[in-house]
Order: sequence, then C-alpha cells, then structure tokens
Amino acid sequence: MASTPHTRRSLIGGSLALSSALLAAPALAAPAFARSGRPNAHWGVQSGEITAHSATVWTRSDRLARMYVETSPSEAFRYAVRRHRGPLLGPSSDFTGTTVLRDLPPGQQIHYRVVLADPDDPRRTAEPVHGTFRTTPVTRRRDVRFLWSGDLAGQGWGINPDVGGYRVFDEMRRLNPDFFLFSGDTIYADGPIKAAVPLRDGTVWRNITTAEKSKVAETLDEFRGNFRYNLLDRNLLGFNAQVPVLAQWDDHEVRNNWYPGQLIDDPRYTVKEADTLAARARRAFGEYFPVTDLRGGRAEGRMYRVARHGPLLDVFVLDMRTYRNANSPGGQTEDPVGILGAEQLAWLKRELSRSRATWKVIAADMPLGIVVPDGAANFEAVAQGDPGAPLGRELQIAELLRYIKHQRITGTLWLTADVHYTAANHYAPERAAFSDFAPFWEFVSGPVGAGGFPAGRLDATFGPETAFVQSAPFANMSPSENPPYFGEVDIDGDSGDLTVRLRRQGGGVLFTRTLQPGRVGQ
Repeated sequence: MASTPHTRRSLIGGSLALSSALLAAPALAAPAFARSGRPNAHWGVQSGEITAHSATVWTRSDRLARMYVETSPSEAFRYAVRRHRGPLLGPSSDFTGTTVLRDLPPGQQIHYRVVLADPDDPRRTAEPVHGTFRTTPVTRRRDVRFLWSGDLAGQGWGINPDVGGYRVFDEMRRLNPDFFLFSGDTIYADGPIKAAVPLRDGTVWRNITTAEKSKVAETLDEFRGNFRYNLLDRNLLGFNAQVPVLAQWDDHEVRNNWYPGQLIDDPRYTVKEADTLAARARRAFGEYFPVTDLRGGRAEGRMYRVARHGPLLDVFVLDMRTYRNANSPGGQTEDPVGILGAEQLAWLKRELSRSRATWKVIAADMPLGIVVPDGAANFEAVAQGDPGAPLGRELQIAELLRYIKHQRITGTLWLTADVHYTAANHYAPERAAFSDFAPFWEFVSGPVGAGGFPAGRLDATFGPETAFVQSAPFANMSPSENPPYFGEVDIDGDSGDLTVRLRRQGGGVLFTRTLQPGRVGQ
C-alpha cells in the first residue's frame, strides 16, 4: 500500500553531514551582508507546493548569493540535468529565497540540488545541497501517503542534543511520505528557550539556545530567528530534504491565543498590538517555508489554500487566525465572522463543491468539538462547552457542515493538532444538538516537539464521540516523558480506501481506522 521507497544516499548523506555541525553552531544564525569565501546553505533545503508539473524549492544562504536549482531523474545526476535560475538572496528576505521548478514530469521522483553562487563571480559556488520529492500523479493508481502533526519547540522544550534533537523527524522521514502537513504552531514565538529545564526525576533537560530565542519575538529579526532555531536540528534538515512541507499557522507563530485587533496585556511585550506582531510573523513565515503566496508581489498574501494531490486527494488548508473575531464566552446567537471569516467560508464552500478528488481533507489548525479555554471566561477554538444548539463560532461550522451535506460532498475528514495530545473523534447527527449534517471523523495529532497536555473535554453540539485518545497525565509534560505524536494517512490507489494511523515516536501505531470512498459515517 505504501509508496515504493527510494534510496537517498547522496541526499541524506550530504544533508546530514552538512547539518551535523549545526547542533553546536548557533552562531550561524546571523549572516553578514558580505563575507570572504564561498556562500553556503547551512540551513538546508525544503520543497513544497508540489504539483504534477511544478514544485517550489527553498534555501537560505549565509551571505549574498545567487540561487540555482539543478534537477534530474537520476539521484547521481548522470542524465537529463536541468538548471533553474533562482533569485538573488539578500538581506531584504533574510537571505532566504525560493525557486519555482516548472515543466516537470508527473508522478515521478525528482532529485534536485541547490547551488549558491557568488553574484560577482559565478565560478565561486558552494557545495550543492541535495533534496528530492515526488511530483503528484495524474492517475489514481498510485498510492498516496502523508503525515501530519504540529506544535514544535513549545513550552520551553527545544533542541536537546543529549537525546539527539528532534528525533521524531528522522522516524517520520523513514516512512517515506509524499508530504508533511505541518498543522500550525510551527514555532513558538512567545516561548523563550532556556539552556536548562529541571525535570521531575531530578535530571535536567538541556536546550540549545540562541539570542532570538531568549525572549518573546517582537521584531522581524526575532521572528526570523525563531524559524532559524528549528533549522539547527539535523533531523529536521534531513526530513526537509526528503519530504515536501505543506505548512499552516496557528497562534504561536505570533503569540498565545492571539486574534485580530487584540491589545496585549503582557509585561514581556513592548509592542502591544497583536496585528503588528502578526504582520511580522507572517512575513517571516513566508520567508522560511517554500510558499509563494506569502512572498512579496503576490496580491492575495493569504494563508488558506487548497493543495491538490492527483485524483485521490485535495487538502484544504485553513487559516483560523487571521479572520476570526475576538475570543469571547461564545454565546452569540448571530456570528457572521466566526473563526474563518465570511470570505474564507465562501472560498471553502466553493472549493469543496469544485473538488473531484476522492478524499477531501480539511486541514484545520484548531479542533471543532474539543473545548479550548482562553482564560476563565473566554474560548479559543470553536466549541464553548454548551452542549445545546450552535452558538458563537459554532454557527459558522454548522453552516459549513450543513452545506457539505446538502451539496452531497463526500470524502471529507478533518485533521488538526493544537491541543498537544492525539485522538480520533467521530461526529454523528444522532448524538448531536445540531443534526443537519453528515457524519464525519476528526483526527488529532501532536505535539511533534512541545509539552504534552491532558485531553480536553468534548462539546456535544455536533455529537462527537471519542474512539481513541492518548494524552499526558499532567500539563506541560516534557518530550522525554511524553514522546511526540504524529499521524499518518495512506490512500490505496486501487481501492481508494483511506487509512489513518495515529503514531507515537518510538511507540509504533496507537490507533488505526480505514475509511471507504463514497461512504459517510463509517
């Protein structure tokens, strides 16, 4: 059922050899505008926005450099090598850049290498950094596999060299997925990293630290430094070189539980407007992931989008931050803004109706039926704990679920992270206060490298029932005591069956559910 593994000798060997020094070299985080020697891509490569005929490749230089990407179907680059000229990497983008590769063959393994050249002397180049990806298929006979999780370097748990850093990424890499859905909280801009954190058993969790992670992020450079921090880990660099990323954001890319228009009452911040922080965070996010919509020159600049992966799969990436209303007790009987905003809701309805994919994954950065408080009286996600008819943000989700049912849109399921435990929740109208919807599943996974938390309670408005849950027994349990969670989705190219597996680092498969195409309420 899984895609056929491919060897990665030159890819992983080159990437990991390059990155092995990074765990002990945080000084690499601040390139100078001009240096002697050749440019280098110490922060590795990433790919994303994969289609049947195109892809986007990312890198970062340690100085001013011209980016080139060479591609070949041969891992050894023995034949059919093409060179793609990329941008000049300079200080305006923190020396990051992307190159869009076009006219690629569909459904094929593409090997690439990024070469950085001195703009004044193109003969002065760095050692190439290798990567690979598979273009999406145009027929449904090829299996699809992807992984998802969220929440990295949160609650003070960063890169610990004593345990080998973010080892979960190496475990995920070995599953050879087509892509990774990074379901938000890709950084913790509001979470400083200390060099040492005492553990309950008397031992110490030791973190690699950097200047930008010593305080909450407020400036653009501090947000950029948060993204650079994670790239100091060799496991993540190896993963990025092999597995394309489909990234979304949630709150911690900016600060905990933020919403538009929020004024910050926190003495750690000199910048008090959440909107100002969000604009800087959005820019840094666009600089440090292989996305083009968020870079300069694109009119939309939006986080929500649909990623199409051949006839079997469309992934609808939501943005449940940018357009939401303020966090509140959630008791409104009318709520036209909700958690998505009117424009994004209309887009989602339209794109779901247009989709001809067998499976339509709705990638939400927050859960639907799990109650997520914000202080003593307000709520952060959709549910607000009242088991009756929809109120507040639930009204918008009720409208969407009703639309999916009445338009007879099949093959929908929801994937999310955010709550720092893993669960499989089934929603059914016969258990619900609001019943005008078709049954569906919501699968929860994470954290991929943050503190573990106990399971949250469910709000009965949409009739959720937990088929599986595993969580930490107390709040902010360390990754050494509560290893990371991630989810796996496999779609069989022959039958179209979709299998979800909830996994844990070092612990194998915790829960499995197989869904059949064209059916609901399974």
